[in-house]
Amino acid sequence: MQSLQEKASEWSGVATSEAFAIDDTNLFEKLGLQSFIDLSTDFYTRVYQDEEEWFRSIFANSTKEDAIRNQYEFFVQRMGGPPLYSQRKGHPALIGRHRPFPVTHQAAERWLNHMQQALENAQNIDADSKLKMMNFFRHTAFFLVAGNELKNQTKGVAP
Repeated sequence: MQSLQEKASEWSGVATSEAFAIDDTNLFEKLGLQSFIDLSTDFYTRVYQDEEEWFRSIFANSTKEDAIRNQYEFFVQRMGGPPLYSQRKGHPALIGRHRPFPVTHQAAERWLNHMQQALENAQNIDADSKLKMMNFFRHTAFFLVAGNELKNQTKGVAP
């Protein structure tokens, strides 16, 4: 049976080694807190203005402000900064925290499209960091899709 990481690599087209190249450099020290806040703010502005109701509805139980804070605190923590997310919310447990949401291939691609646009718009993030971050985001999005499909299989729900 394929592991969730293997499925994520297959579906995302990003090898695990490329996805975790974010660990080769402390991106938090390199980019600073404000870069992550700005990225998350731009991203969620796009998400909450998405023209597709089905996609916006995924985020309906969270305020834009809470979503921004959760995301940038997770990014800061994951990319070499202080454990802001864990201090406030506990272990990130990505699959578990995303369990209530329909994390499908379609949703992952739409999420990634917004993130790609936000990264392209980021003035304070260099090209190499953008590439590393996008590889991580792409792999992680499909890791969550794999986790969602595993959840549905254990419930007997078709993917």
